[in-house]
Amino acid sequence: MPIKRHKDLQPISRDHHHALLLSWKIRQGFSRQIDPARMKKYSDWFYENHLKPHFEIEEKYLFPIMEENNELVKKALSEHRRIIKLITADSDFERTLSLLEEELENHIRFEERILFKEIQERATPEQMKTISRVHKDEAFVENTEDEFWR
Repeated sequence: MPIKRHKDLQPISRDHHHALLLSWKIRQGFSRQIDPARMKKYSDWFYENHLKPHFEIEEKYLFPIMEENNELVKKALSEHRRIIKLITADSDFERTLSLLEEELENHIRFEERILFKEIQERATPEQMKTISRVHKDEAFVENTEDEFWR
């Protein structure tokens, strides 16, 4: 059964959809034997334009809804750090991209299935409105410079 996401969290869930597509694009790149440097260039763009601002919103507005030292939030923050480390690595792109696509997908599944469920149960209406205000639901703008996954 699909998870019913609160309307104020839906734009963040849509961000997750695009991050899952990043994992898929990396897998496609590997299956097509694309040079990992090409995929790295795209993942760098994705990080700067989509993932970094997404993490900032989660860390500043969503995670504080939970009590201090919450284990689920600690797990999410730890995963954010690992993902950033992988995405900003400047060597062994094949290995780091392979780890990134797996780590990112697992992280998103955790947030969507577990952490966000808890957050939406605990958040006040004011907190939800704040999330909606700081995260506008804008159309995803793709980088079509090198669509290696096609």
